[in-house]
Amino acid sequence: MDELLIIVGPTAVGKTELALALAERINAEIISADSMQVYRGMDIGTAKPSPDERARIPHHLLDVADPREEFSAGDFLRLAEDAIADIRRRGKVPLVVGGTGLYVRALTEGLFDGPKADWPLRDSLMEKERSEGEGTLYKMLKEADPDAASRIHPSDLRRIIRALEVYRKEGRPISERHQEHRAASGGRPVRIAGLTRDRAELYRRIEMRVDTMMEAGFIEEVKTLKEMGCTRGMVSMQALGYKQVLARLDGEYTLDEAVGLIKRDTKRYAKRQFTWFNAEKRVRWVDLSGSSEATETLRGLEKALEIF
Repeated sequence: MDELLIIVGPTAVGKTELALALAERINAEIISADSMQVYRGMDIGTAKPSPDERARIPHHLLDVADPREEFSAGDFLRLAEDAIADIRRRGKVPLVVGGTGLYVRALTEGLFDGPKADWPLRDSLMEKERSEGEGTLYKMLKEADPDAASRIHPSDLRRIIRALEVYRKEGRPISERHQEHRAASGGRPVRIAGLTRDRAELYRRIEMRVDTMMEAGFIEEVKTLKEMGCTRGMVSMQALGYKQVLARLDGEYTLDEAVGLIKRDTKRYAKRQFTWFNAEKRVRWVDLSGSSEATETLRGLEKALEIF
């Protein structure tokens, strides 16, 4: 089996620009491994590749789901495997690019066969979150499975509830189950380039990205989604920025407060992404720190080509 080429890294590190340049060099098509870019209508807040960028290089797994419906890691794995096979049949190279660690893990190691959904248990956990306040279930997860909690966003209730469900049903952490599955599966052959930057530099880029999003009409994008029926309880609306802007539209925050929260939470998410990918021993890191805009893509391309 041909090795699968993958580019990972935190949000705003520069994955899109490098992936486009690399894809042109190696005759590749890009498969997005981003859990929120799969949703239609969520373009600005997810920094989805632009129409020009998609015309430059074909992209897969963008706009494949309705934001009012759930899209799982299993859904991603099925569509990604189809895309990989299709790209290879046409004599091109599949290049996976994204920051959603669970999606990358699904592709490299598969998904473990956990207990079936226990809907009464899930409903009771959700009721506990509602009655005892936001963050209750995340605190429970931190006590039961600190490793899983470090990899899950505190507002990602779907994954938090699943982790607690596994813990309750099997009496052991979901993180242990993942470790056992990785050891048993052995994993597919891959080459993974991880992009990194100096932390302060990355945080400046995150702040600039959020400002650019707001200038590009992010508030209007969220208003449109709300008018479609999207609510904060939906998986899609747990995406960075969308939940905060929905709260702003409901009068809970001022605009400045919402923007500040988006910047803060995006930085925290980037830190969790580093934690996740640092645990993947097959990642070879490409440090883009200190590069000028004119040279960083070329510099990163040269280093990525050494890995691939």
